[in-house]
Amino acid sequence: MTASTFAILVGIGLLAGILSGFVGIGGGVIIVPALVFLLGLSQHDAQGTSLALMLPPIGILAVMNYYKSGNLNITYAIIVAATFIIGGYFGSKLSLKLEPALVKRVFGIIMLLVSLKIIFTK
Repeated sequence: MTASTFAILVGIGLLAGILSGFVGIGGGVIIVPALVFLLGLSQHDAQGTSLALMLPPIGILAVMNYYKSGNLNITYAIIVAATFIIGGYFGSKLSLKLEPALVKRVFGIIMLLVSLKIIFTK
């Protein structure tokens, strides 16, 4: 793994963690598109990797299916999961200092931007 790939993975984890703590989003909205668009993973590899990093709390059975089919990058999942924890801490601290209406608007803008990117990217 290159230093730039490691830096991208750390960035994905921190961004997803911050946004998860801030507005309650992360895996499907941030991590999957970031792994596809920034690191070139296939949609299946990105989904399997995203599920693996959230394995303990949510998706052990789904991750097993992705692992068995060869669509899981466990190294990426571990790095993003570790930095997601840090980002989640700081994102939640920020969110709790702001008015709920502002946080709601930020959430809506993020969802709009991500959906436009998905719709208009091949």
